Amino acid sequence: MELTVLPLLTERKEEKFDVFEALMDALTKNNAKLEEGDIVVISTKYISNAQGRIIELNKIKTSDEGEQISRKFQLKPEIAEVVIRESDKIFGGISGFVITSSDDIMAPNAGIDKSNAKKGKIILYPKNPFKTAEEIRRKIFLKFSIHVGIILVDSRLMPARIGTTGVAISCAGLEPVLDMRAQKDLDGNPLKVTFQAVADNLATIANYKMGEGAESKPFAIIKNSGTNLTDRKINPSEMAISPDQCVYVRGLSNPP
Repeated sequence: MELTVLPLLTERKEEKFDVFEALMDALTKNNAKLEEGDIVVISTKYISNAQGRIIELNKIKTSDEGEQISRKFQLKPEIAEVVIRESDKIFGGISGFVITSSDDIMAPNAGIDKSNAKKGKIILYPKNPFKTAEEIRRKIFLKFSIHVGIILVDSRLMPARIGTTGVAISCAGLEPVLDMRAQKDLDGNPLKVTFQAVADNLATIANYKMGEGAESKPFAIIKNSGTNLTDRKINPSEMAISPDQCVYVRGLSNPP
């Protein structure tokens, strides 16, 4: 059967809320139904809104380090301070952007975002994204007695490419990576290092249909993906490698 993606239109919410209840409401209003094997994709910004991960910039007190980062990369001092707080490591940057890593997720400005936030506020990455995804998966199973996968998606710039693509910040209920080593290519040569980023590929497919502007479609249901589902707990280390193992980071830090 053909893979299909169904984005769900929802109403915008201002205060903290229950994502599972919002999903149930969206299913009803969009006349949609969850089925065995579906993949539910949810925007990280929507999760962050539900968790109250929204900060008013005028309430941020900047440190000396924040002021230094602000001057070096031409950022507002308040934003520079939040970048420092949300990051495990800062690699460098350019005017307006600091390249950071947090929980082995590399992103400009620690993933903080001003889009879909009111003026003077910013949205942070969600807290405990893997735990959140697993809790939603379990609630769906308890309500419908079906196995589904959950992906929390964010949009991301790719190295040397124009535009953004989707990336899975976390997932639950599906095998996030397909190990294709020892399989053979078209010429019969064994694959030595190939892993297929299943969760990221599905995140990109859904992200394209969900949109990134005023679409108000924070949920998407992917049907007939053929993804391997699982009940085991997904470890964050399965989806990311440390920056010092990344071919881009290592390559750019060791010029010829």
